[in-house]
Amino acid sequence: MRRPLTWLVAAAVLWTAGCGGSAQKVAAPTPSPYRGITVADPSAAPDFTLRDQSGALVSMSSRRGRYTLVTFLYTNCPDICPLIAEQLNTALRRLGPSRRDVSVLAVSVDPKGDTAAAVRRFAALHRLLPQFRYLRGTAAQLRPVWAAYHVASDPQHGTTAVGHSAYVLLVDPKGVERLIYDAQVKAADIVHDINALKEK
Repeated sequence: MRRPLTWLVAAAVLWTAGCGGSAQKVAAPTPSPYRGITVADPSAAPDFTLRDQSGALVSMSSRRGRYTLVTFLYTNCPDICPLIAEQLNTALRRLGPSRRDVSVLAVSVDPKGDTAAAVRRFAALHRLLPQFRYLRGTAAQLRPVWAAYHVASDPQHGTTAVGHSAYVLLVDPKGVERLIYDAQVKAADIVHDINALKEK
């Protein structure tokens, strides 16, 4: 699926070798009621199916009817990925009972290191809520997902580090891409924006 240039510019919020580094803020071109960056010419989020930390198959299309936060992480990441996971999990907690209408899909960028055992350990260590699904697969299964979401993954030879694009995409209950957040995403901003979208 080809996307408009404005989406690509907004999505290029962070490229980092082995995570680390600082995110570059991308300002929305016009005033917005949202704290995330509004996706210009929004379209349906590309579908995919991968297995989560419990081994269950999860597809993007099965998230219809709820808000979905899509991000790209790896379990051996020393800094950015755990912080993103923490903020997304905190957002779910702050949403309280309404989190039943929200899900997080974290797609692996490290098919070699993100084994089933590694993903289960990560989920347990970070006390991920049931709505937080960490998705893994083989390189052949993951590459089409990375391509569809314009995510780069670059293993750093001789280390467990992976340079990769890091952002969070908010998809609405109709399956349409609405907002993008950089790697410094905050739980409060996500909660604010989900509530604002519900009021529309």
